[in-house]
Order: sequence, then structure tokens, then C-alpha cells
Amino acid sequence: MTLHPLSEKLAGAVSGPGVYLFKDETGRVIYVGKAASLKKRLASYFVDRKRLDPKTGILVEKMVDFETLVTATEKEALILESNLIKRYKPRYNVILKDDKRYPSLRLDTGGQPYPALEIVRKINNDGAIYFGPYTSSRSVRETLKLIDKTFKLRKCRDNRFKKRERPCLNYQMGLCLAPCCRDISENDYQEILKEVVMFLKGRRADLVRKIKQDMTQAALAQNYELAARLRDKMFAVEKTLEKQAVVTTDFADRDVIGLAENERFSVFTLLHVRGGFLVGTAFFHFERALTPEPETIRSFMAQFYGKNSVVPDEILTAVAPADKELTAMFLKDIRGRKVNVTVPQRGEKMRLIEMAGENARKELADYTALFESNRQLLERIQKKLHMAMPPVVIECFDNSHLGGREPVAGMAVFVDGRPARERYRRYRIKQADSRDDYACMAEVLSRRFAENDRDELTLPDLLLVDGGRGQLSIAVSVLETLGLSGRLSVAAIAKKNRDRDETEDKIYLPGRVNPVNFKSGDTALFLLQQVRDEAHRFAVSYQKVRRGSRALQSALDTVDGIGRQKKKALLDHFGTMENIRRAEVEQLMAVPGISRKIATGIKQVMNT
Repeated sequence: MTLHPLSEKLAGAVSGPGVYLFKDETGRVIYVGKAASLKKRLASYFVDRKRLDPKTGILVEKMVDFETLVTATEKEALILESNLIKRYKPRYNVILKDDKRYPSLRLDTGGQPYPALEIVRKINNDGAIYFGPYTSSRSVRETLKLIDKTFKLRKCRDNRFKKRERPCLNYQMGLCLAPCCRDISENDYQEILKEVVMFLKGRRADLVRKIKQDMTQAALAQNYELAARLRDKMFAVEKTLEKQAVVTTDFADRDVIGLAENERFSVFTLLHVRGGFLVGTAFFHFERALTPEPETIRSFMAQFYGKNSVVPDEILTAVAPADKELTAMFLKDIRGRKVNVTVPQRGEKMRLIEMAGENARKELADYTALFESNRQLLERIQKKLHMAMPPVVIECFDNSHLGGREPVAGMAVFVDGRPARERYRRYRIKQADSRDDYACMAEVLSRRFAENDRDELTLPDLLLVDGGRGQLSIAVSVLETLGLSGRLSVAAIAKKNRDRDETEDKIYLPGRVNPVNFKSGDTALFLLQQVRDEAHRFAVSYQKVRRGSRALQSALDTVDGIGRQKKKALLDHFGTMENIRRAEVEQLMAVPGISRKIATGIKQVMNT
């Protein structure tokens, strides 16, 4: 029997807990795994190929080397595994995109007597109460809008709240109780906060009963104006109850995980049940992982809850995650108290599992159909642009400035015909004349494809520049200078000229005088236009940010006692002009050289 080339390395593996990393022939990490015994786990891969399941067989075939990292405990190995997956993004692991933090609502009940709700994307251990995470920015904004209308909490930021002398427009519109001017007592405001907490925790049926009881008492006391306001509040809460489905009768908080897989993709469905009501559904799409279903579920749970930190009382799954007890301990550490990880067999909980599974299967079918449709679209673009392969990865660049000021550029990236926003990049033009679009494009492309960025895995299949033949020539020249000619396709997209009665945007290719002919309404051209429009939007949004930052910096110049060195010290300390604007006087005074007088001047200038 021929020994496996890595048998000697396997013999040196330890028997304790740790993490192992599989690498391909290029040295890239393709899989990260955790083991209670590294030696036993690794040995399970080095057996007769016929004894391995198909997915593991593919993984072993791609693996040419491995590395191990020993940990003190298995729980440490679980945490390390999750961190390494985020770091290396191995092809054959479930990878929860780290760029996306789901929005939550934050209520700082201990910071001051009149706290306000705010939308945040990072959950800190600061004593505040967090609600969520919500599955989309839209859902959290709608929730906050409903709370503003129903409960009328304050809206203004802390710095303005302390200085306000008269109620703002929100008060006049009936959207705020004006605690800034003490039109409501602290005790009354705290009672309203309790109702908000009940509402956000899903205890809306209890809240309706409480409001109804208060309304009855107000009516008996002949305080009919208060009773009318409470009636309107009760109707508003009842309306939200009508839109929600009661899925359990125990009114507990739980998440339900569903998983569906085919030969290419895996889709997780996460049902958020709060107080017995289904309040949200989230979907997560992955290239299919080469791991058994229990390990796939465990990896997903570790990454999702490790990042979002809001863990419910119970998590339901159709299949128990690998290392179920260890996973429960990991979740307990995050939450601060016990979390039940349950595999139900009957009753309401089983129906929830079936619901999550059905949603996952439907989403998988829709996602796969969209993928196939986009693939066909990319193949049409390949033929139209005479490319060697479909443009799975498209990068598009666009410049933006305002009258030559604050010149910037944006790079949008589409993968498989869909925006990959985690790969977008912003550029501030540093050397080129801002009025010379060609020079700006040359600078940005040179920086993007510089030596330290020229790993073949980072190159797009298609480089698209916004502009005509001139910008195309610049792109071709930059690639030739960097020795990248022939390693990726290049095209330029120019807007139609209405004066010439042109009906479609034009696509130019190197070595071709006339643009590529696309028929009216061609979806292949529409996709290229989408990529161009995204690059334009991204560049313009960054230009606005730069312009706003410059305006704030100019405002600093008007403060007595602020020179170049103190301005630099402020920026070094706070990071951004927006952080300086939000800082309190005492926080500004923490910067060396900033006296109370200067700090007060900064606040006055920044808040005018």
C-alpha cells in the first residue's frame, strides 16, 4: 500500500484540540476545520478514497498540504475556526460575509433620563438595550417610524437636546413629546419607554392590554383627551398585530434555522420569532460547502451569532449542529445566560422547522434560477465582446468632481451578474489634474492594478470604464505599462448621443473603430449599463462625502486658536470630521492643545 505524501506530517499531529487548514497547490487556504483531536480528525481524511463521501472526496483531492493550530480547549478551537474562516474566506467553507452588519435599535436607558432610539450596526457591551438584528435597513426604519408616530420619543441628538430652548418641528407635528423643554416628566417618559421595550420585544398583545387598561382608567377619571390619545395608540399597536402571524402559543423568543442545498448552492433561512410572533425572515446564500450538514449548521451559527451578539432564548434546527453542547456553551458566553439549541420532533416547533425548510427550498430554487439566467446573460456578453470566457467578475470605474474640487473615483464590482458591494473601492485623486478625466482615470487604474494588487485571483474578467474611445485608450495603455495586456478583457461604455439620434449607449472595444451593435432593449447591454450606473452612483456619493468633510474642515479654520497642527491633532484623535462634530466639549478638551474656550468655539461652529 502506497503511503499518502502527507502521512509523515500527519504522524506529527497532536491529539489535542485545535484547528486545521487545508491548502491547495498554490498555497491558498481552501478549508478550515475544528477538531477535538487533531490527529484523529486529520486521519479520517487519509483513508481509501472509496470510503469517503463525495464532498469530502473532492476536498481531499484539492488539498495538497495542511497546517494545524493547537488550542487549549475545544471552545477556543471553535472561536478560532470562525475567525480564520473570516480571515481566509476558504472556498469550501460556509462564509458569512463579514462586511454586512445587520441593523439593530439601541436604547441607552442608563445614560440619561430621556434616551432616544437610534439605529446602529455594531452591538457593544455598554449597558444599553439592543433590539434586533433586523433583516434589512428598510424594516428597521419602518419600525422606528412606527415608534416615532405612536410613542413620540425624542429625535434630536444629545448635543442639541441639552441646548434646545424651544420644541422643534417634530413636536409641532405631533411626533415628539418635547422632553428637551420638560413638557413631559421624567417618570412619564420612563413609563413610555417601558411600553416601547414591550413593543420591540414582541410583547404587543400584553402592550395592547396595558394601554386598554390605562385608557379605561383615564375615561373613568373623565380625562377624555388622554383616553383618546391612548385609544389611538392602542389602535396603532393592534394594527401591527394584525400584520403578524402568531406561530407559537408560548410567546417565547426563538430563531428557527432552515437549510436547503443543491449541487451548487446552500441557502439558510433564519426565522426570527419574538414573543410568539414571526417578526422577520432572512436568507443567506453560499457556494455549497464541502462539509456534512451538522458542521455546516454549526459554522453558520458561530459566524452569525458571533458577529451580531443578539441571541434569543432558543434556536431550533432540523439537524443538530456538530458539537451541539459546545455550540450552546459558545452561545451562552455571548448572551450571558443559557441558550437552548433544540431539534424538535413534533408540535408547534416542528411546524416552524418545516416552515423554515420550505422557505429555504423556495429561496434556493429562485436563487438558482436567477444564477442560471445571469450566466446565460454573461455568455451573451462574452460573445458580443469576443471574450475568451464569460465575464463572471466585472469591475467598472468612474470619476467624479465638482468644478474640479474634491476629485474622486469609484469602482463597482459585479460577480455573476449581481453587485458585490463588499468589493467596491473608493479612490481619492492624489496627483492628476482634477480637470483632466483621462489623467484621473490613468491614476486610478494604475493604483488598482499596481504590483501589490496583481495576484491573478483579484483580476476581473472584464474591466469596464465609463467613457468613450479616449478612456478606453487610457485603460489599454495602463494595462500595457503594467504588463497585464491579454490577462483581462477591456471595454468602455459611453452614453448615447441624442443629437445624433442614437437610441442606445455604446460599447467600445480595443482595436475596433465602431461600437459593438446591441439591439434596442438588449438585456446584455442593460446589465453593462447597470454596472456603469453603480460605479457612477458610488463615485458621486464619495464625492459628496469628501465635499462635506472639506466644508467641515473649512469651518474649523474659522475657530479662533485653531491652526494646522491643532486641526491635525483633532483629526488624528477622532478619525473623521463627523466624529469631531458629534464630540462633546469635554471630549474635545481631551485632545492636547484644545482648551475649553477652543472646544466651545468648535461646538458653536460645527452646530450652526
